[in-house]
Amino acid sequence: MISTHTIIDHITSTYPDIVIKLTWGETALFYNPGHQRRHGVYFATLKDHDGANDTASHLNRDTVYRFAFGLPITIYTQLFGPRPRRPTRGHTVSMLHDFTVCNQLMPHPVYAWMGWVQILSPDATTYQTLQPLLMESHMNAQKKFARRTTNPADE
Repeated sequence: MISTHTIIDHITSTYPDIVIKLTWGETALFYNPGHQRRHGVYFATLKDHDGANDTASHLNRDTVYRFAFGLPITIYTQLFGPRPRRPTRGHTVSMLHDFTVCNQLMPHPVYAWMGWVQILSPDATTYQTLQPLLMESHMNAQKKFARRTTNPADE
């Protein structure tokens, strides 16, 4: 298993304009060039504990953390099929995945409806295989940021 610090260091040194914020009890990585926006656009998150509305991955286990990031909808659909419906507050998406499995990319148990994926406690080899997806995620965040900067009402 690689550490959350290794992931954060890799992302911030590889992808330009990433801003780190602690929010909602997790480390959030936003795309926000020049700090132009209040928060920017979510790029990825790291979380190591369950929340009131997010317990499906059992993050309270020793050494387990979630690395999550958003994908363009076309790529998410290629990997996992159609996005599920948005779950009601405190529930998970309706999908046939064991959201507690470590070192396996899968839909996010709460935010899959938005095209987000998760991997629990990836090892270095698995993390390396995610690099093309992270590149797509970064490009997607750039596009969203550009739209929001052009159309501030979209935020």
